Amino acid sequence: MIGLIAVTAAGRAAAARLATSWPGETRAYDGPAARSLPRAWHECEDGLVCFLAAGAVIRLIAPLLASKRTDPAVVCVDEAARFAVPLVGGHAGGANALAVRVADVLGAQPVITTASDAAGLPGLDDLGWPVEGAIAAVTRALLDGGMVILDSDQTWPLPALPVTRAEAPAQRAECAFGHVLVDPNAHLAPTPRSRELGSDAGQSPAGGAIGGGSAGESGKSTEETCAENLAEDPVQDTAEGLTRYRILVTDRVVAADARTVVLRPPSLVVGVGASKNVSRAEVLGLIDDTLAEAGLSLASVTALATVDAKAAEPGLVAAARERGWPLLTYPAARLGVIPVPNPSAAALAAVGTPSVAEAAALAGADVLAVQKRKSAMATVAIGRIRPRGRLAVVGLGPGARDLLPPRAVAELRRASVIVGLGQYVDQVRDLLRPGTEVLASDLGAEEERAKAAVTLARAGHAVALVGSGDAGVYAMASPALLQADGGMADDDTADGYPADGDGAGGDGAGGDGAGGDGRSADTDGGSACGDIGDIEVVVVPGITASLAAAALLGAPLGHDHAVISLSDLHTPWEVIERRVRAAAEADYVTVFYNPRSKGRHWQLGASLAVLAAHRPPQTPAAIVRNASRAGQRVVLTTVAAFDPEAVDMLSLVIVGASTTRVVGGRMVTPRGYSWQPWQ
Repeated sequence: MIGLIAVTAAGRAAAARLATSWPGETRAYDGPAARSLPRAWHECEDGLVCFLAAGAVIRLIAPLLASKRTDPAVVCVDEAARFAVPLVGGHAGGANALAVRVADVLGAQPVITTASDAAGLPGLDDLGWPVEGAIAAVTRALLDGGMVILDSDQTWPLPALPVTRAEAPAQRAECAFGHVLVDPNAHLAPTPRSRELGSDAGQSPAGGAIGGGSAGESGKSTEETCAENLAEDPVQDTAEGLTRYRILVTDRVVAADARTVVLRPPSLVVGVGASKNVSRAEVLGLIDDTLAEAGLSLASVTALATVDAKAAEPGLVAAARERGWPLLTYPAARLGVIPVPNPSAAALAAVGTPSVAEAAALAGADVLAVQKRKSAMATVAIGRIRPRGRLAVVGLGPGARDLLPPRAVAELRRASVIVGLGQYVDQVRDLLRPGTEVLASDLGAEEERAKAAVTLARAGHAVALVGSGDAGVYAMASPALLQADGGMADDDTADGYPADGDGAGGDGAGGDGAGGDGRSADTDGGSACGDIGDIEVVVVPGITASLAAAALLGAPLGHDHAVISLSDLHTPWEVIERRVRAAAEADYVTVFYNPRSKGRHWQLGASLAVLAAHRPPQTPAAIVRNASRAGQRVVLTTVAAFDPEAVDMLSLVIVGASTTRVVGGRMVTPRGYSWQPWQ
């Protein structure tokens, strides 16, 4: 619950707007702030929004402050609702995020003063994972360009961090996240580090294979080697006198110190079998003992898992509730087919599966980290979840910064690796977090980009594959998802141009495929989101060329329309011509992507001839070049007067239907409403 404290009419009006926008999330407090604010402090665990002067709020909360770990978020909003200022709990309490939410509703400016946010770094205590150790010291080292080593026993899709890898044996280098040697001052530069995308797309700049799990010369797996290395003393100064700091990402119990932060990934699932009337204390005691004996952290446990027959067992339910873990339950038939090292005839007779604890742990995870241990009335086993990388296929829109979708910005800042055509990556370099790895390529390398993005995501990284316009329109979403699903993308380098986009213009200029870079699954606020194979895939929509061009023209797409690419790199001309003829006969407004290039100069004229046979000569037609970019040009003409020579690879062509009109200098296709003047 979010507490809203206001004492003036303007404050109460702004608070009411928040309450309306967040139904069920807020509680308004009336009366003097000296009485209502302390009450809200103790009752509202999700934070306070105070419509008061900052000084007044500071004086009122000062006696209440206890610890940044337990204090609620406090956001102060001025009388005119111009600013939303987080006062306490910026990261740990979520005040920064709350300030952004408040600002979105009120049209205010969030004023974020925490150093990491100001420098574009993700807060180590703001990643959604439990964190231990020297957060302030390591964050300060990141901000100051110090030597910070990032080690992980598995690669997780974390946001980019400007970390440094010290000289170390080969096995240790393999388990460092990204194993990239970063310039200590890289985060002060205006752009992230880059490299050309080539045949080593699956390798780090340091030369090691991205990912882990293979055995080194010692014969030990990467995970085993990393586990040993995590126990090493991390804070010895270098020979050059530099102080070293370290960020560890592990579910293992390791000693933290004054220069180390430990991030606890959500990697463990506890499988539990239990006799009837088992106590909560026995279940939790066995879990704690099992984790301690295995050297695993309680903070990395994400869930309890058991058989359906035990879904309502009071001791299990109470244990899960006390620790805040979800209780996952599985049918006995499903658990019964999972191979386990320690099957039990007693379990089979009791609940219909030869294993509960081990099988349930494996049902909720990937590998068995700890075989079952027993107490008088319970069994426990620990499963480990392998990290799943994340691939975001991002449409950047037609080129203008104010047409870049906010969700695209969020994905760029969430990624640790950006893959894309160089000119489109350049458009957003200033938005990338310090330490972001950039893999840029030239025209005609769509398959290579798709393969690199999927390979890096499969290695556990958070990857953004970017392109202009909308990612799913003549662009990179299709080849990327085919790669992710195990298929092969088309060879998009036939004549040196990208697939279905014959130039550098991209979607904003006339072809999404001109370097424009999904499976439809459960929606996530408008983005296609789901799992393909072993990675999470998100497709972020962008404003496509046809929409950007149409907005400049007026409303040419006001009724049914067809979008056709004239590139015959992968679609035979006979097929394209048949589609153009169908659009002409159906009287669709027709949008031509990739209309003309140096190597394809006759297809546009042939297509216009097909349309002209089914359109009045004065039917409006238009050419839009570099929509929303520098050099933008709009030409409104007719089918009869259309000059194909005025079209190049940076252009998009729209030909109206027989009903399309020019109204006040604007191209409009009516919906057919009876009140329209031409009806």
